[in-house]
Parts: sequence; structure tokens; C-alpha cells
Amino acid sequence: MGVGRFVYTPILPLMHAGAGLSAGAGANLATANYIGYLVGALAGILAPALVRSRALLRASLVVLTGTLAAMPATHDTAVWFALRLLAGVTSALIFVIAVSSLLSHLREYPAHLPGWAFGGVGAGIALSGLLVLVLRPVADWRAAWWASAALAAVLAVAAWNLRPEAPRATTPATAATTVTTATTVTEATADSGHGSHTGAGTRIRTHRWFTALFASYTLEGIGYIIAGTFLVAAIEQSSPGPLGGGAWVLVGLAAVPSSALWARLGRRWSRPDLLLAALVVQAVGIALPALIGGAPAALLSAALFGATFIGVSTLALATGAHLEFPRSVALLTAGYSVGQILGPLVVAPLLHHGYQQALILAASVVLVAAAAAAVLRVGFPHHMVVVRPTVPVRQPAPAESAPDAGSHR
Repeated sequence: MGVGRFVYTPILPLMHAGAGLSAGAGANLATANYIGYLVGALAGILAPALVRSRALLRASLVVLTGTLAAMPATHDTAVWFALRLLAGVTSALIFVIAVSSLLSHLREYPAHLPGWAFGGVGAGIALSGLLVLVLRPVADWRAAWWASAALAAVLAVAAWNLRPEAPRATTPATAATTVTTATTVTEATADSGHGSHTGAGTRIRTHRWFTALFASYTLEGIGYIIAGTFLVAAIEQSSPGPLGGGAWVLVGLAAVPSSALWARLGRRWSRPDLLLAALVVQAVGIALPALIGGAPAALLSAALFGATFIGVSTLALATGAHLEFPRSVALLTAGYSVGQILGPLVVAPLLHHGYQQALILAASVVLVAAAAAAVLRVGFPHHMVVVRPTVPVRQPAPAESAPDAGSHR
């Protein structure tokens, strides 16, 4: 997914130079990918069985690889639009299936373990960025797409046997317990800083926290994708040469351990606190190339951006799961993808004057996302305790009731 989704960023300057692609058309192709991502995410919401389909996962891996190989076969912008749209659909399906599998199979394992799996996106970014950087002096944009397709094919083979989420039992007893778990939770406060009593029997509605989380994650989609699409082009505009491509490789390398690192930090600090911190750090990273310029600023920007954008996703999705909001992964991914669609459209009028204004706008939006994360922190139910029903009900399976390993307790 890291290759299929993000190799477009380092190839974009090559297409500007070699394929005659305008800045506006480049933004439109990015938007096509993000529209497709929304379609795939919505499919996960409307048809939950899709996230448990191994056949769909394998088909998505094949199709995503094929869209990369087909890009250099034409100069038709409409065909490129369709290919990036299809790449977005399959990327979202792969993401939702993989995340659902992680949350299902690794629920009782340390939180840093699925974090390393998220790091695979960063590895794909780093590998594809390095590939384009190496090919750039000796090949054109077509060779870059073909090479990225070959890399995606190798990774697809490695991902071929991923086990999707297992179907849950649907017996009346487990169904009743699942409903109880989802709807009758209380905040069990601890002795250290949150009070010393447990509001047993009190029903907590998590909608208001999920709303703040949804708003923050959607705004993050807008801000992050502007940087994720145009960061290399922005750096190369002010510093021609390999600096932009090198910065993109650094983005990927910084992203590899980021999710595991944020998960480990979750043992000491709450997820809402970490989400707020990650968004502020990311906003600073996005703004640096526009405000300062030069190689040090570009490389620091890449490191800060790479260290946070996947970590933000990890924190947001885990927070949604902690709130036990129905279909939180698919809903948050849908909001995120709506933000990604809006991002290139919002900055398209600014691209006529270069990319610096676009980065400043992106940083501003991420700061607003941080403000929403600050609202999420207010009264957040860190300790979720199930209120047991009065009638005898069989205990749920560990995969249904075990608290998320990374929760702040």
C-alpha cells in the first residue's frame, strides 16, 4: 500500500518535466486517488463482510499492482485519472482489511506489534522513493512507474497469505453480551489524578468524544495529504536536485518505527494527549520548508512528517476502538478519505504561485485538527469498564471483551 498510494509523490515532478503534466492536472490525479480511497472505505462500512474476505484482499493486491504498471502506457489524463481512482479503491480495501485483521488477531498482544505492521506503509514509501531517486538520473517517468509496479508485485507476494479478521460468533448469548459491552460502559476512575470512585451502573455515551475524534482525523486528512502529495515538488521548487527525493525517502524511514513508538508512549500517556502532540509536531514539520527553506529545514520537515502521519492514524484508530464505537475503523477511514479529497481541491488555486502557500495552509489545517484533539481530551473516558447484565449471560470470548492493550489505564 505504501508503494501503490504514495509513489505518485516522488514521480510527480518527473511527470511535470517529462509528460507535460500541469500542476492543476497533477492535483486532479491526486484527488482521483483520494476519491477512490473514499469509495473503498465506504464499501467497508456498507458491507462489513468485505473486510473478512481473503479473495478480495488478493484481488486488491493484484489490481493495485496492475494500475502502477498501466500508468506509463498512455498520455491520456482521463485514463490516468481512472487508474489512480482504481488504485485508491484497492488501497482502501487493503487498509481496512489489514487493520481489521490486526485489531482482531493481535488484540491480546502488546500494542507496539501492530504498530510495526503500520510501519510497512513507511517502508513502502522509503523503498519507492529510493527507487525513483536511483532511477531519476538514468531513466524517465515511465521507468519509474514500471519499477514501482515490480516492487509492488514483490510485496504483494509477501502479503498474499495475510489472514483477514475472523467472523465473530453470533449466538444469542454472545450477541447479548456484545450489545451490553457496546452500550453499558462506565468510566472507572483511578486513584491517581482522575478521582477514586467507579460510577458503576452509569451509562456513558461515547458519541461526543467520537465526534471530536472524527473531526480531528478528518481535518488531519486534509492537511496531511497536501504535504503528502506536494512535499517533494515544493522542496525541488526551491532546491533543485535530489534533495526532494531524498527527503521523501527520509519520510518513509521515519514512518517505519513511528507507530510502534507512539504505541509504546501510550503506556505512559493517554492517546488523546499523544494525538494532540503528534498533530502539533506534524504541523511544524509541514510548515518548515515554506517558512525557512534550505536542506536542513527540508530534511527536518521530512523526519517530523514521517514520524507523525502514520502515528496519528494509529492513535486515532486505536482511540476509536477504545471508545467501542461501532465500525469505528471504517468510519474514521471514510472521514479521513473525505479530507484527502478536499485537500488538493482546496490548494489547487494556490499552486499557480508555487507550493509554499499550499504547505502553510496544510500546516494551519493540521493545527485546527490539534485543537479538535484538545477538545477530545476533556473528560475522556480512559477507563472503560463493562457493566454486567443482571441476567446470567455467558462470558464473551477474549477477542470481544479484552481491553485494547495500548489503552491508558
